[in-house]
Amino acid sequence: MPAATCAAAGSLATAPEDSVELAIAVDPQAPPTDAQLELVGSLAEARAAATRIAQLSQRLLTIHTHDLEPAIFESAPFLNAVKRLVLGRRFAKVRVLIVDPARIHYEHNPFIVLARKLTSYIEIRHAAADFRGDPSSYIVADDHAFLCRLQETRWEGISHIRAPLAARAFLDRFDLAWTGSGPDRARS
Repeated sequence: MPAATCAAAGSLATAPEDSVELAIAVDPQAPPTDAQLELVGSLAEARAAATRIAQLSQRLLTIHTHDLEPAIFESAPFLNAVKRLVLGRRFAKVRVLIVDPARIHYEHNPFIVLARKLTSYIEIRHAAADFRGDPSSYIVADDHAFLCRLQETRWEGISHIRAPLAARAFLDRFDLAWTGSGPDRARS
């Protein structure tokens, strides 16, 4: 299992053999509180955390996903948060990198429909073959908050609303895949 940068030291597990250590980089000036750091263990918690991260975004929302997980990214609260971001902020942007685009139903996906209406604000790319091996899914608000799920097939993860070092690590990893995947890889 690849190492991942998430938030605050701890482990995330559903069974002892599935234990995953999470190395967390948080702002040393602001120790995590219960309101900032959250372990996510269910679909409902993952959906709520993703919506909260989208609501916190002021400039840039970055999404690394395998198939635009419908249970998360098609929820009305999440879509409303994305709309509020891009329509309420002059230079706001949403970048989405899709690792496994074959699993998406483009004609019926509400996020894709929204992206087609707001092409100046929402950019979607398909990950190049070199970047399809990452099993994680994550969403980053600006450069300070994130939700990370180490396995896209599971809802367990970690969310932190004030972890600029970890958020920056996710953005660096995303930017490498984003630039390597080019703008013409996604369907419009």
